[in-house]
Amino acid sequence: MSEANNGTQPASGGFKPKKSVALSGVPAGNTALCTVGRTGNDLHYRGYDILEIAGACEFEEVAHLLVHGKLPNAAGLAAYKAKLKALRGLPASLKAALEWIPAAAHPMDVMRTGVSVLGSLLPEKDDHAPTGARDIADRLMASLGSMLLYWYHYAHNGRRIEVETDDDSIGAHFLHLLHGVQPPKSWVEAMHVSLNLYAE
Repeated sequence: MSEANNGTQPASGGFKPKKSVALSGVPAGNTALCTVGRTGNDLHYRGYDILEIAGACEFEEVAHLLVHGKLPNAAGLAAYKAKLKALRGLPASLKAALEWIPAAAHPMDVMRTGVSVLGSLLPEKDDHAPTGARDIADRLMASLGSMLLYWYHYAHNGRRIEVETDDDSIGAHFLHLLHGVQPPKSWVEAMHVSLNLYAE
């Protein structure tokens, strides 16, 4: 780059971005929850290789691992799924706020707004205890799909949907709300894999 062209103007012939290699070989990130790039192109959640758990675990198992620190046994998974199912509902004030968001809004903006409103309606405790933080994470996981799809159906179709279903997983619940019918098992399994891959 010359002094005359300090990067503010495209070079003659058009702009051709260069591939940055500044971080080649540097792990993308390591936390207690996740390691990325430790041995190449790998991803681990609390020590578990994503290739081993993405298709073998339900999303609620991976969520429990990330939020609560361990994979649950069968009884623990059933209890966790029941807890999340009970947290899917939305306060009337939150639904009213979601109805004000225009149909052209980006889904991430809808969820951000929904989280802000929910946080105002159900403020966290002053002690900021880890247990309270885990409860907040569980509440958000359980209700984000409800927020998004309540807004979607209202903004695009003028319909106020019921956001609580009998589906036992977050993936099945999301698909049920999206399509209005209980989803096929293969769709739910695909949602589990997708949610597991994006979990951290």
